[in-house]
Amino acid sequence: MLFARLLLGVLAGYGVLMGLMWLFQERLAFPAPRASLPDPIRTGLLDVEPVSFVMKDGTRLAGWYFPAVRVGGRGDSAAGLLWFYGNGENISAIWPVLRDFRPPGAALLVVDYPGYGASGGRTTEDALYEAADLAYQALVARPEVDRARVYVYGRSLGSAVATHLASTHSVAGLVLESPFTSAHDMSRHLYALFPAFIVRLRLDNLTALRQVRCPVLVFHGTADRLVPAEMGRRVAAAAPGPSELVLIEGAGHNETYEFGGRAYRDKLWAFIK
Repeated sequence: MLFARLLLGVLAGYGVLMGLMWLFQERLAFPAPRASLPDPIRTGLLDVEPVSFVMKDGTRLAGWYFPAVRVGGRGDSAAGLLWFYGNGENISAIWPVLRDFRPPGAALLVVDYPGYGASGGRTTEDALYEAADLAYQALVARPEVDRARVYVYGRSLGSAVATHLASTHSVAGLVLESPFTSAHDMSRHLYALFPAFIVRLRLDNLTALRQVRCPVLVFHGTADRLVPAEMGRRVAAAAPGPSELVLIEGAGHNETYEFGGRAYRDKLWAFIK
């Protein structure tokens, strides 16, 4: 009898945990750190332009636009880059990366996801994709941006946003940093105790990549324990067009910029022509 009671207690506790995982998985996937947009003067980014977009439900999104830095005074149209960050980041956290890795001669647009940073609203998977669509439309509407040379960059969670955008819009190239294969695979990797059927999120890079026809560049740290490098290999292999995998030796999930350094930056810059 004692064993039966203990077993029932364990099963009941497991059921409660599964229920919590079902209800709060979006909070786990989207921690949504809040922060105001940095002061461009204090950061030294004097050319940055604060921008805002309004979603269908009235949610206002905040972002930054970096105009293309003209090389040699050239006045022709420039390439454009959309930047989608990881799930624990926002513009306030990554502005030094944007400053240091921003490709010369290209315009760059980054937006805080719904519920993140300085943006309003609540984060859902569909809201992420709607925000990405708005950012794309805003970038290609810029008269100085060549809409035939729009590139998309996505890191970690942002890889799913970037891949979705590249699968539904015409883009010149897709850069993925520390990408995962899908939300289901991440659930099995991080929460193997729970069955995959409780995962409501899709965040499916492998499926979206089947619709991507542009060149794909993938960066991944070899010591990434959160998103194993094997996932990066599978993502690169799933691209139907030209793809390249660049492994950053010894880098964990949040160390790719530091470990990759100038070689990472130069590879990114060369890809964004």
